[in-house]
Amino acid sequence: MSTETETSEAIEVTEKEAPPADLLEKEGDAAADYLEGLLDICDLDGDIDIDVEGDRAQVSIVEVNAGDLSILVGPDGEVLDALQDLARLAAAQATGHRSRLMLDIAGHRLGRRKELEQIAQAAIEEVQSSGEPVRLAAMNAFERKVVHDVVTNAGLVSESEGVDPDRRIVVRAS
Repeated sequence: MSTETETSEAIEVTEKEAPPADLLEKEGDAAADYLEGLLDICDLDGDIDIDVEGDRAQVSIVEVNAGDLSILVGPDGEVLDALQDLARLAAAQATGHRSRLMLDIAGHRLGRRKELEQIAQAAIEEVQSSGEPVRLAAMNAFERKVVHDVVTNAGLVSESEGVDPDRRIVVRAS
């Protein structure tokens, strides 16, 4: 614990407003500090990159020296999801605000985003050719958001149905 006293202004963040950039930077810094400690404990090498994209802080752990960070991703990104939750808690503790920070490790989320965009595009093409709704496999919230964005940009409609962990997207013509 720090013995330093800091003065901080209360920052009000509503659902409709994007959080201020300085709050997002503070989230990223807090998450990076937490993750750096984790890498040290696990004796893993990785560089941590912090960015702010839109209304979210984004933290990435990048492999260095051909290291293997797959243990931090886990099967189907399960460990990555858990680490993201922990990094969000560290950020929330530092800022006093709920964090929507995104964590990527060794490019896993970036690669998964590309796969999801292809899945969404195939569903769009099927709906456009058949006119029938297409139900996709169950996905986590990050994955559903990617698909919803692609479908919306194509001018079609997508809806989530079901309950986690079996929540899925249905793509329909508009």
